[in-house]
Amino acid sequence: MVYNSVCFACHQPEGQGIPKAFPPLAKSDYLNADPKRAISNVVHGLQGKVTVNGETYESLMPQLGLNDEQVANALTYVYSQWGNSGVEVLPETVKEVRATVPAPAAPGAH
Repeated sequence: MVYNSVCFACHQPEGQGIPKAFPPLAKSDYLNADPKRAISNVVHGLQGKVTVNGETYESLMPQLGLNDEQVANALTYVYSQWGNSGVEVLPETVKEVRATVPAPAAPGAH
């Protein structure tokens, strides 16, 4: 399972994250608000401030080098667990996001 091999260390076995370091995926308002943003974060990585369930996190999520099917599998698993929305992420959607949503600029980049 992709989650156990790639996401588990930071986001923990029950998606609870690590306080002040890595945000929770369980019952995550940030995650559930926009599946395409979640796909972009997994595809491109994420750095800078993000607010999840009222808490601010500022850590680095690197690009993980996953293919479209791996991203879809990981996110579908996360969305089906821990009180999340149950969204099914398809590899075709990951491919679309990868092609159309640019990587976010690094904080302070011009």
